[in-house]
This record gives sequence, C-alpha cells and structure tokens, in this order.
Amino acid sequence: MKHIKFLSCSLGMLATLTLLPSCNEDYLEQDPLSFYEPSATYKTESGLQAAMAVCDRHLRYHYSSGNANNAPITSDYIFSDMALYGKTDAGATDLQDNLADKIQPTSGLLNNTDGNHIMWIWNERFNGIKYANTVLSYIDDVTELSEETRDCYKGRALFHRALNYYDMVFWFGDLPLVTRIIDRPKQNYKSTKKEAILQMLVHDLEFAVEHVPTQSKCQYYGEVNQEACMHLLIKCYLAVGEYAKAEKMADDLIANHGLELMTESFGTNNPGGCPETWPITRNVIWDLHRPENKIGSFNKECIMGIPNLSEQALLSFTTMRIFSPFWNNGGMKDPAGKQAGMRYARKDTKNYDINSSWVQALGRGIATMRLSFYAQYGLWRGADGAIDRQDLRHNSEVGNWVNMTDITYNNPDSPEWFGKNFMLYHPETGALLCPDTIRSWFDHPLYKFYYNDAVADADMGTNDWQGVRKGSNGNMYLFRLAETYLLRAEAKLYQGRAADAAADVNEVRKRANAATMYTTVNIGDIVNERARELYLEEMRNVELTRVSMCLAHSGVPDEWGNTYSADTWDKQSGTEADGGSYWYQRCVKYNIYNRGYTISSGNAKALNYRIDKRNLFWPIPNEAITANNGAQLAQNYGYDGYDASIPMFDNWEDAVADEKKTE
Repeated sequence: MKHIKFLSCSLGMLATLTLLPSCNEDYLEQDPLSFYEPSATYKTESGLQAAMAVCDRHLRYHYSSGNANNAPITSDYIFSDMALYGKTDAGATDLQDNLADKIQPTSGLLNNTDGNHIMWIWNERFNGIKYANTVLSYIDDVTELSEETRDCYKGRALFHRALNYYDMVFWFGDLPLVTRIIDRPKQNYKSTKKEAILQMLVHDLEFAVEHVPTQSKCQYYGEVNQEACMHLLIKCYLAVGEYAKAEKMADDLIANHGLELMTESFGTNNPGGCPETWPITRNVIWDLHRPENKIGSFNKECIMGIPNLSEQALLSFTTMRIFSPFWNNGGMKDPAGKQAGMRYARKDTKNYDINSSWVQALGRGIATMRLSFYAQYGLWRGADGAIDRQDLRHNSEVGNWVNMTDITYNNPDSPEWFGKNFMLYHPETGALLCPDTIRSWFDHPLYKFYYNDAVADADMGTNDWQGVRKGSNGNMYLFRLAETYLLRAEAKLYQGRAADAAADVNEVRKRANAATMYTTVNIGDIVNERARELYLEEMRNVELTRVSMCLAHSGVPDEWGNTYSADTWDKQSGTEADGGSYWYQRCVKYNIYNRGYTISSGNAKALNYRIDKRNLFWPIPNEAITANNGAQLAQNYGYDGYDASIPMFDNWEDAVADEKKTE
C-alpha cells in the first residue's frame, strides 16, 4: 500500500532545507557559503532527499504565490485568448488592461503582485532551477549511492529544471542558461537562444525517461515519475519539430503505463459547498476535479499531481476569490433597487437562508481575473452556432458551470424579488442592473474554481469562502492523460494526418459528453479543446506560444488559413489586426484586445484592453540585465533595450562550457 502515501518532508529533511540556497530577488546572486558547507550538506542521501523535496514542493509555486488576491497563473492567462484582468478597483497605473504600453523592462508593474506576477515568476522559476541544480551539482559526491539510484536522482532533478525552463522560454524567450551551482559570483552570463535551450531539454528529458521509475515503482505520489518525464518530453519534441518522436512517445504513454481517461464517477463524493443552494448531480468531470480525487491509485488519468495538504505546509490558493465573479458587489441591484447578492454568516439566524447561501456555494469572488467572452460562449458553439450545454464542462444542469442568470436574489429586504434569478437589465426600463460588467458579470466553471475552504467551513461567523486555505485539501494536477491525447493530436496534424488527429480530440470530447464529434481538425480545433479541458491547468500563454513556434516551423496553416514564417513569427511589434504570431491572432480575434474602444466599468472609467505583437514574450526584467554587469543579456524584440547585435549562444553545449569558466 505504499502508493497511497503523498510526498512530504520529514522533520529531519525540513531541518536540512534551511541549508538550501534561499529565495531572493536576484537569481544571479550566490548564497553566502559561510552559512554552511554544501559539499558536507549534500554528501549524504538524506541531504539529496531534502533538496529533491524542495524541488517537488516548489511545483505549487507554479500556480500560486499564496497571495489571496492574485496568482502567478493569472499573469499567464491575461496574456491569452481566455481571460482579462478584472480588478477594476485597482489604480489606473496598476490596472493590467493596456498590456501593449504598460509592460516594459523597467515597469513597476512587473513587480506588482496584485497586478501581475511577472517579476515574481522570473525569480521563483530561477529559484526552481537553482534547487534542481543543487542536486545535479553535488550528487556525484554522494558515494553511498548505486549507479541506478544516482541516475534516478539526476533524472528527477533534470525534469524539474526542464519544466521550469520549458515555461520560461515560452514566457521570456532567450534566457541565460544556468545549469550548476557555482562557488563564486558569476555576472557575465550571455543569453542562450530559446531553440538551443529546448534542445537541451530534449537531451535531459531523454535521460530522465530512461532512468526515472514509473509511478508503479515510486514510493510516493507527488515525486517525479517516468510518465511525467515522457509527457514533458512530448511537448519538447513538438517544440523542436520532432513530430514523429512526439507521436511515438505519446503512443507509449497512452497504451503502456496503466493510464486511462476516467469515464465514470469515482473517488469521494463531494457535494459542493452548499448543495441546498446549488446542487451538484454527481458526474465524472466534477469528481475528476475534486482535490481529494486528484491524486491516488483510483485516479487512472493523473500522470503526476502536486500534493498540497495542510500537514505538508499547504500553500493557499484562493481560487474562488481570485477567479470567481464579484456577484455580491454592492452596486449590483435587483429591479427594486436593493442589493442583489448578500453574504450572510450561518450564525445570522435572521437573514441566513441555506437555500440561497451563494457565498458558500460559489465563494466570495473578487474577479482579479475574468473569463473572456469567447471562453464563456464562443468556445462552446458548434458549427450550427448553437452553444453545447450538454458538454459536462459547460453544463449548469449538473452544477459544473454557473451562469450569472442561475444565481438568485437573496436580499430579505426585497421580498418581491427574493429567490428570482439575477437579471442584467431591468425588465421594464432596460436599465443596467450591474454597473461593473467586467468584474461582476461572467459565467464560469465552478468545477475548476471550487475547493472546500476549511477555514470558512469551521467558522459559523464568517461570510467569506475563498478556496484553499489552512486545513483544506489543495491538491493540484501537473499533468493529466487528457492532455497527452491532445498533444498526440498535434503531432499527427503537423505530419499531415488531420483525420487521425480528430480521433484523439474526440476521445477527450466523448468523455465530456460533448454534443458533436470531429471528422477532421485544424490547429484551432485542438487548441480550443485544450481550452475546454485544461483551463487553469495548462499555462495557456506558454502553450499558445509553443504552438506558434510549431506552426512557424511546420508550415501548417492555422484555422483562418494563415501561415507563419520561422524567421519572423517572434520578431514583430504593433497592434494592427494582421500579422504577428498565432498567439497574437488568438488574442485579438478571440479576446477583446485592440478593439479600438475604452470601457467604463465599476471604478475604472477608461479600461483600454490592448496587446502588442511583441507581448508574445515578456520583457527580460531590467534588474536582471543590470545585475549581470559582466556581459549583456539580450532584451526581447520590440522592448526598450532590444539590440539584435548582442551575441547569444546558439547551442546549449557552448553555454554550459562557458558557465564553467571562472571570471
């Protein structure tokens, strides 16, 4: 029964963790060696285990920083077709609406955690790389290990480094390649081209796939397994144009590792936060996304999960606060002019009504990020224009999806309207009843947002349910088999087999009970299915950028018939409708960026949602460039400081060799 265990840190490991390189504001700074002697700390297997535990736990920071108002994944999604920044009460300079003008290397917005997490992401991902490099730099000094065990540790560390670099190259483009812990400060890094870094990731992950054991042979859930290494390698194969290899590896992962899509209800039956208010008809999609069901032998679809439990130093992830609509906004009125949505504590016996306790059912949303109109509606339209509401991922009848018009007025001071459904407009005058339609009015996938909030559940006096907080089960997915099917579909499409690709997309759609199936697909169909299936699991911006690279190098057209040049897909700027990358075309066609008008909503009187072709990649932060004063890091195209003449490494072996040199 060893596999029902979750990866955690013993007290001995936790003591050792304090000896690891600490988080800091500059990824190039080295930790003072006077505090400890690394060669002694990591000379035993227990020291390596501690370092690996930090790598595994750090995965949680890919999604959440613990900030109750925002999360790193928000910064990824607002640079995409799926979402917009929604916190309309932010100051005019803090609003993440005009990304085209506001995002620059020296912008204070890069380090504004309520606005975005770009600088936070830069620092934390390089910390993740540093933790992996700690294992790789010292493992050969641990003489007690067998060759098999040593290679397993190396493979797992290489996976962690590869995962961080994979996301980073598709956020930031060309990067300094850091592959070891050095014993003196190095401030003369040069950038390495993203294509070269991806080739290194392929090399490293091929080693990991060979030497990391399958989940069936792992001691714990949550430690890196062979299947996760294979899944990430498939993505890297696609990125470097090895489509046949990607397909072959996906074939192996799907057929030979005991994995399968979950097609029936399973695991713990979680009825939601308040079934009297919002009943859930048990279904496989709801069960699949309950945190208590995500990790364990009963879930055949989970390739690798991220344990996030209170006894393992839980990281809060307040999904119901950050991503849900601000439905209880005091400015929202019913037709009688009374506040539409109220939040009452359970001990308020005068006003609390278990049949209309929407704060328990949906959480107290503040909509730092809101779904785009396309994500709510266009994504779900079939060829006939009808919205597919039988798809379990968009189904309000079973309770998975919440339409704003499903919510009912619950203000006891307005008996005429109590219990009737929310309306956007007054039924007689046509007046707008919601003054902030950015933040307070959008439909959403409750099954993705809902977590049992143990803090709120235990407090009869609270009226504030937020999501993962102390005492909660906050388990997350890293990879699921559904994505493997969609990656294989891509590999087939790039090889000219659109009908075969459709079969893989249909496997995911059949499980969701979608109304129609494909006979053939284009890249838009596959990317759309990713959006339906993997919302808030995939890094949407990262994957759209990867697909943009794949289209540019394969020559395959997008859903509009556009083709992209390998020479120019990542070197354009401007806000015109035509041109740019596939990422840009998705942003301007499926989101409201660059529509040429401003929006007044809530406290924001002139929201101007704009995005630039150069925003395909985020700027290299200026403080990283200035800290590296012995050489020049390359800035991304279109940003202040871009210079095409700055030398970069175009193969990873040269970058690694240079890293070993002393100043």
